[in-house]
Amino acid sequence: MSRVPGWLGRLGAGLTEMGERLDERRAEVERDGGVLDEPHPKREPDAGSAVESAAESSAASKSGASKSGASGPAVSKPAARPVRTRPSGPRPDPAQAVPWGVRVAAEAGWRLLVLAGTVWILMRVISAVQLVVFAFVIGLLLTALLEPTVALLKRRGVPRGLATALTAVLGFVVIGLLGWFVTWQVMENIDDLSNQIQSGIDDLRRWLLDSPFHVTDKQINAIAKNLREAVGANADSITSAGLEGVTVIVELLTGILLAAFSTLFLLYDGRRIWEWALKLVPAAAREGVAGAGPRAWATLTAYVRGTVVVALIDAIFIGIGIYFLDVPMAVPLAVFIFLFSFIPLVGAVASGALAVLVALVTQGVFTAVMTLAVVLAVQQIEGHILQPFILGRAVRVHPLAVVLSVAAGGMVAGIGGAVVAVPLVAVTNTVVGYLRRYASEQAELADEVGEPDDAPL
Repeated sequence: MSRVPGWLGRLGAGLTEMGERLDERRAEVERDGGVLDEPHPKREPDAGSAVESAAESSAASKSGASKSGASGPAVSKPAARPVRTRPSGPRPDPAQAVPWGVRVAAEAGWRLLVLAGTVWILMRVISAVQLVVFAFVIGLLLTALLEPTVALLKRRGVPRGLATALTAVLGFVVIGLLGWFVTWQVMENIDDLSNQIQSGIDDLRRWLLDSPFHVTDKQINAIAKNLREAVGANADSITSAGLEGVTVIVELLTGILLAAFSTLFLLYDGRRIWEWALKLVPAAAREGVAGAGPRAWATLTAYVRGTVVVALIDAIFIGIGIYFLDVPMAVPLAVFIFLFSFIPLVGAVASGALAVLVALVTQGVFTAVMTLAVVLAVQQIEGHILQPFILGRAVRVHPLAVVLSVAAGGMVAGIGGAVVAVPLVAVTNTVVGYLRRYASEQAELADEVGEPDDAPL
């Protein structure tokens, strides 16, 4: 009985010490902002088990003390378990967890996808109604060319309807006479041209036989035979191409009629058509678009007038040069040079190559070289003097933009796309530049005016 009070005292002291350690540990965790994990039921003993464990350890200590003869060892301290902590605040927004560069790339990416899809759908729609689009664009170009004549007649007191009719009839008559003249000249000289081409081929054959390339008559006959066989083997393709040519002629006549009607109505009622189109623009952007429209029209008018003047000068000087070189059909070739000059870069090369080819097969190598010199000289004068002086700053497009736009227009829509590519780029450049300046001016005006401090939110 004398051992019971001592055993209970040691048990109470052990429990008190364990409670103090738990309080200290809880205070440390709260200072660090952590949370104590819930004790696992299988690993943490309950109060009864703690008492029994303490009793067993006390009994073991007593027995060990009795065996060793010691007066009672000190109570051993239990090892402290690591405490796991977790953040006490809420989890961050997933959008904030994504890096800033990735978010910018994603925002730009889906917008680019939307723009690409819009452009693709627009191109599909344009390709479906390609004839109508090209007819309207040609009518727009003709309107830009003929509209100054209508304005001049109106200033002279002619009513707008009569001025429009006179200008349209005069323009269509000039274009028709030009086409008729070219056709007449070709038909009148086709026999002579065929004889000259045959004579040129014979001269080329003799030159090849006498040349240092060691070409034999047998090789030339073999090449001619292969050409005849190729033509015979592709007779069906040539026939189908001829049938497709009939369809092309029908479409061409339809496009000419549509372009004529478009030109007539644009000359007569172009301002009201533009005012109606402005109503389709959202009200917030209507003022900027209304200011960009006249500037775009001025750019288009300057481009068409300048191109016509430059093409006319090219045709006159190259035509005079090949006429004095005795190249046949000099006048039709000059007309072709005038028409091809509306295709930037490519048209000048194609028309010059045609003139050199005709000179080669009809007059020989020397005349062809002289024709090439005339063409190159006129084109150099055009590129470095005529275009900068005539077009000026109204239509300023970088040469790289011209090359890329002509290539893209030709790939998308053939010759028509190459013709309208450069004026489209020039007008777009003017519109974008004006809208950028307009937005900057509006922002500066808003900064100068400012907002009152007591403005309601």
